[in-house]
Amino acid sequence: MGTMGKAFYNVGFWIRETGQALDRLGCRLQGKNHFREQLSRHRTLMNVFDKTPSVDKGAFVAPSASIVGNVHVGRGSSIWYGCVLRGDANSITVGAGTNIQDNSLVHVAKSNLSGKVLPTVIGDNVTVGHSAVLHGCTVEDESYIGTSATVLDGAHVEKHAMVASGALVRQNTRIPSGEVWGGNPARFLRKVTEEERAFFSSSAVEYSKLAQVHASENTKNLDETDFKKLLYKNARDAEYDSVLNDLTLPENLPKAA
Repeated sequence: MGTMGKAFYNVGFWIRETGQALDRLGCRLQGKNHFREQLSRHRTLMNVFDKTPSVDKGAFVAPSASIVGNVHVGRGSSIWYGCVLRGDANSITVGAGTNIQDNSLVHVAKSNLSGKVLPTVIGDNVTVGHSAVLHGCTVEDESYIGTSATVLDGAHVEKHAMVASGALVRQNTRIPSGEVWGGNPARFLRKVTEEERAFFSSSAVEYSKLAQVHASENTKNLDETDFKKLLYKNARDAEYDSVLNDLTLPENLPKAA
């Protein structure tokens, strides 16, 4: 920051401080009749005592997501808008290349019926669909968790297994590799097809690409974004469209995106 930049920074700082001081003075003059708005600033990454999030530089975390406490996110993974990963009572580990889609919740329990406190472990190249809930469970590499599915304490989803959309996987359930489970409570439905197994890997790769597009857009300031809208007018972004087209689901696969 040069001399001019420092001067502008200091002027801005004192203007803001003066505004806050005037607000406090006005509240005192109004006495018990004053209204004070309690502001809460969202923090994407937040410590809980000595528990600190660890996010790889190559991962994408949406600005409206919340990663709290003892949470590790691996390289190339993406945590999408509205997600909450809360590792306060135990740890949460997300491997490399995994996507946890919008409004999903990942948590651990301080206590449960079995008396065990289990971490949540999510492997590499896993797809977790929108609004899913993962709670004190293990999800192995290249598995697939459908939209609005719930996987509870002690459950174990093996590699290349699939939990269908809306399913409820009860505590301590083990879903073997290569099987599709669905329903409430979840039960075996059928074997995973070769097409689905191939999609599990490609889905993770394509979401990593899409996350890079969103990461780039989120670094731009508002003026730059408005200028780009004016420049392109109603034209779609070719790079974004090309990635989005690659995310088309194969036929008969329960959608998680």
